[in-house]
Amino acid sequence: MLLADQWQDYEVLDCGGGEKLERWGDICLRRPDPQAIWPPRDPSLWRKAQAHYHRSDKGGGSWTFLTPLPERWVMRYRDLRFYVRPTGFKHTGLFPEQAVNWDWMSDLVRREVSRGKTVRVLNLFAYTGGATMACAAAGAQVCHVDAAKGMVQWARENRELCGLPEDSTRWIIDDALKFVQREARRGRFYDGILMDPPSYGRGPGGEIWKLENELYGLAKACADALCDDPLFFLINGYTTGFQASVLGNMIDMTVKPRFGGLITADEIGLPVTAGGVLPCGASGRWQRA
Repeated sequence: MLLADQWQDYEVLDCGGGEKLERWGDICLRRPDPQAIWPPRDPSLWRKAQAHYHRSDKGGGSWTFLTPLPERWVMRYRDLRFYVRPTGFKHTGLFPEQAVNWDWMSDLVRREVSRGKTVRVLNLFAYTGGATMACAAAGAQVCHVDAAKGMVQWARENRELCGLPEDSTRWIIDDALKFVQREARRGRFYDGILMDPPSYGRGPGGEIWKLENELYGLAKACADALCDDPLFFLINGYTTGFQASVLGNMIDMTVKPRFGGLITADEIGLPVTAGGVLPCGASGRWQRA
């Protein structure tokens, strides 16, 4: 398992009973987590919660704020900065477990840039731009693609907060598959491509997205959009329930036949202060041999 254990501003204090108790800077949030099916280890910790997201039997849910919270606040990871806030869908605008992938990609990018090479990265389903900021801060030119206009605006604000150059990132509001296919037709290729697709969603034109039906075609289109000597390819999966080997198999069938290279497929997790590890999905990684 790959552990995102380098955070200082974030920690999972405890988890259990289908929930997790997290510290986001100075603020403690209690949110659902379907992986945490065991009892909490330290029930006394849960009194720290300042806001609690409750799921509804009819779908969705809502927050109960136990103390007043700022509208948004800043989280730090290494030299990066991000705005977070409680949203209507339990999320905060950041997936802390992905820091373990940010570090992996950043190291690969920084190594290439130090050799005087230009590195172009495509981030699909890019949300508020955690991976975008990590790659841009390492010196990459990043194309950030998400179907939600509000998420792209949030990512723009994170770019400004990080103090990264305006020209470090290209912002695209579009359907991921259609965009990748157009880029390949235009002859615009990338050194690294990453994606964090939802299990279900809709594109900007109302297109229905079901991951089990779309992932192979998207991975194949991405392989066609990689340059002749690419650096990395990454598929994240949290909401899908896919095992890591599923993501590894997708890469083995789409990227490796053309480029060779090394594939790893692992669970991703977060350490829990009260004890244990919280599973947070899986990643399939490819990198140049």
